[in-house]
Amino acid sequence: MLLHGIFPPITTPFYPDGSVYFKKLEANVERYSKTPVAGIVALGSTGEAIYLSDQERRDVLKSTREAAAVNKVLIAGTGSESAIDTLKLTDYAAELGYDAVLIRTPFYYKKQMQPANILAFYRTVADRSPLPVMIYSVPPFTGYDMPAELVIELAGHPNIIGIKESSANVEKVRRMVDGTRHVKRGATVTETFDAVTPRMLKAASLGNGNGGELVTLGGGTKPSSTAVSVVAGLKTRQKEVGFQVLVGAAQTLEPSLHAGAVGAILAFADAAPTACYEIYAAWKEGDLELSRLKQSRIDNASVRIVSGLGIAGMKHAMDFNGYFGGPVRLPLLPLTADLQAEVEQLMADTRN
Repeated sequence: MLLHGIFPPITTPFYPDGSVYFKKLEANVERYSKTPVAGIVALGSTGEAIYLSDQERRDVLKSTREAAAVNKVLIAGTGSESAIDTLKLTDYAAELGYDAVLIRTPFYYKKQMQPANILAFYRTVADRSPLPVMIYSVPPFTGYDMPAELVIELAGHPNIIGIKESSANVEKVRRMVDGTRHVKRGATVTETFDAVTPRMLKAASLGNGNGGELVTLGGGTKPSSTAVSVVAGLKTRQKEVGFQVLVGAAQTLEPSLHAGAVGAILAFADAAPTACYEIYAAWKEGDLELSRLKQSRIDNASVRIVSGLGIAGMKHAMDFNGYFGGPVRLPLLPLTADLQAEVEQLMADTRN
């Protein structure tokens, strides 16, 4: 499966009383579906998934799936502290029709999270998962930084297709890319090299969903008439993808792409998907000067809002840019008026 491009890990909207505001969730997803992002991630760290009940997680997955456009890759965050709970939510995501799952590293019993534990966890989940698995290493939240050597070892598993690396360590990205070059895999893509998944092919064959047509939003790649097959009425081809490394820190997107990353799952894209996509698109088209310029324009805002102010800051940036951010869930607290004004100043020139 192709994972190239920008993916917003969507937030979970709440009413003031803390219950999930599903209509606003659907409205956000519908709006993201009209942007050039490659797909949508539900129940990531930015989604406050760790604060949701089991039923709420299922309901968020269902609502997101129903609101998303057929041409967007759908990734479900299904990681839990145990393999058995991870697989339960993974099975449900598969029932809904998600395309892949994002599984964070277990972290609660840190001293016991030795290489053997991590390898056994991911191999067991990947062996049994009905969906392709992405590793999720997010040391700012878990306090556990998954070593590149473990990622390289796991990359050979046929059902582990990539990683979201959120350490902001570009050199680590480079090591993982270099260490997994031996992994040779192909993915079905559209004639213009956008992602195709079994769910998309099913929708194309039925002719239902967004007019029954997959709309492509490529990064400048021109179609070719060679090696094209028609599957379920959709023109497709094969592309070699290997093990795919995506990053999770917006301030390192451009250098990470140079280091071999193929895309990113960015909290900052929740408020500014187009601004993040423009960095990727400029890099994809070989305009390195423009990609660096676009990167510099989001650096201060992404670091301060995402890393500094956290989810409350991210949600206010969404409100400012026309999405629904809304309140956070306790024990997180809303921003003060001064911090809200700071977010608005940082976002003033950032396209959404």
